[in-house]
Amino acid sequence: MFEYEFMRNAFAAGTIIAIICGIMGVFVIARNMSFLTHTLSEIGFSGAAFGIFAGWTPLSGMLLFTVISSVIVGRLSVRAERREAAISAISALFIGLGILFLSLANTNASYATNILFGSVIGISSSDVTQMLTLSILVLIVILAIYRFLKFDSFDHTGALVKGLWTNTLSVVFLVLLALSVSVAAQIVGSLLIFILLTLPAATAKYFAHSVGRMMGLAIVLALVGVWSGLTLSYLTNYPVSFFIAAIEALFYFLALGWQTTRTAAKG
Repeated sequence: MFEYEFMRNAFAAGTIIAIICGIMGVFVIARNMSFLTHTLSEIGFSGAAFGIFAGWTPLSGMLLFTVISSVIVGRLSVRAERREAAISAISALFIGLGILFLSLANTNASYATNILFGSVIGISSSDVTQMLTLSILVLIVILAIYRFLKFDSFDHTGALVKGLWTNTLSVVFLVLLALSVSVAAQIVGSLLIFILLTLPAATAKYFAHSVGRMMGLAIVLALVGVWSGLTLSYLTNYPVSFFIAAIEALFYFLALGWQTTRTAAKG
């Protein structure tokens, strides 16, 4: 399997993606942003389609659209009562734009499918380098704001009482999330990226009792899902996104069943 350059690139990219998603996913779950992550994945599809229409790389288009939309969402959804409506409106707009750009670009159906569901074959060495650069940038910013972000994510009321710059912090986090979505979509596609940004962390919370351990376990679960998915995709020639989705969903349901059984036994 590793005799092929595209598989080596896919595993390198997958490893980077799993680490980023494991870390970011913990904050996504803590901040109840699973729905927004799904929305950003749809916006990523629109951005990739625009990139193709404009003659750019799909990743460049994703970065442009997801970063801009994350800032817009951050400003429009400051008030909780209008958050879902604002996110739904933006999601609908960008899905429509994505379909329009694909139509104008005259791309074939297989290329559109690769954007939506990912493509192992399409990852080049330059893509890996670009993903690594963006991931390092995300990690540096996360490290710089980690203490404040953890406080705001796990005790938002306390952060407000302390006078923490929660609105600015939220916008910064959304931009980091947009970068993460754009990076991870290269493997699992724009449609299913929310899987890696939510399920590993959601599974880890049942077993870990600190933020650091939750991140570590989420990274491990994401790595297992991505590596196993890539291997099974190579052996069967079925889409890698299917295997990753199935594996991560299985982990989550097993964790949920374990937690339910444990709670019942205590009761």
